[in-house]
Amino acid sequence: MIPLIVFWIYPMIRSFWISLTDWDYISPTYTIVGLDNYVSLLQSDSFYQVLWNTFYFSAGTVIPTVLGGLLLAMLLVKHSKGFGIFRTILFSPWVTPTVAVSIVWSWIFEPEAGLANWLLSIFQVEGLPWTSSQTWAMPAIIIVTVWKGLGWSMIFYLNALKKIPVSLYEAASVDGASHFKKFLHISIPLVSPTTFFLIVVSTVEALQAYDQIQVMTQGGPAGSTRTLLYMYYQFAFEEFNMGKATALATVLVVITVILSLIQFVLAKKWVHYQ
Repeated sequence: MIPLIVFWIYPMIRSFWISLTDWDYISPTYTIVGLDNYVSLLQSDSFYQVLWNTFYFSAGTVIPTVLGGLLLAMLLVKHSKGFGIFRTILFSPWVTPTVAVSIVWSWIFEPEAGLANWLLSIFQVEGLPWTSSQTWAMPAIIIVTVWKGLGWSMIFYLNALKKIPVSLYEAASVDGASHFKKFLHISIPLVSPTTFFLIVVSTVEALQAYDQIQVMTQGGPAGSTRTLLYMYYQFAFEEFNMGKATALATVLVVITVILSLIQFVLAKKWVHYQ
């Protein structure tokens, strides 16, 4: 309980207290402003734009990461010889620092000499402005995030798929079930706890994404990639408005809790633990 109180409960209480002030993060004095910081946030059009960006980014990363990880696991689970190197390669982006990954992908997305537009030119497709475009900047960051997380998702699914009794597939084959029906009625239900775990964890990580945004776009262009956590960084360390920043952090915690509770409630209908 001591570490829990010191590193989790007390910081949250302290953060909420700061959100009720106008502290500038520098001066030793501050004024209690009550809920003014929260009212200011909820009345700001930029807050709702950032909220939309956050949900767009979260949905765009969580769904492909989970589905892509399952697909990769299905392709590799039955192959033991020579496929260890593929699993290692696919997992390696996850253990690579996000900052390093983001720098490399910034080069890939470079409009004039980047690899991405060179590949598009092979198929006679006009190059895209990527991170300098309000339309394509967020998809670019989503691509990087999904690419980094696919191997991590795959490892969990590989472990889950290997625990499914082979006898179930054999019995389904005797009954004349196709490969698709085996996947739909055996694989998906039995890996549903893993799917649920990955959705919850990936959602929390998406809501807290910062590194790739800071390196690749700095929240731009024109705020098109600014998420809640990046907005918090700007309030706290660019505007030195710690009261408003911690108010935003509190809102982010509430959103995370609500989404997690919704997922836990819905999970009762589709997650099978036996």
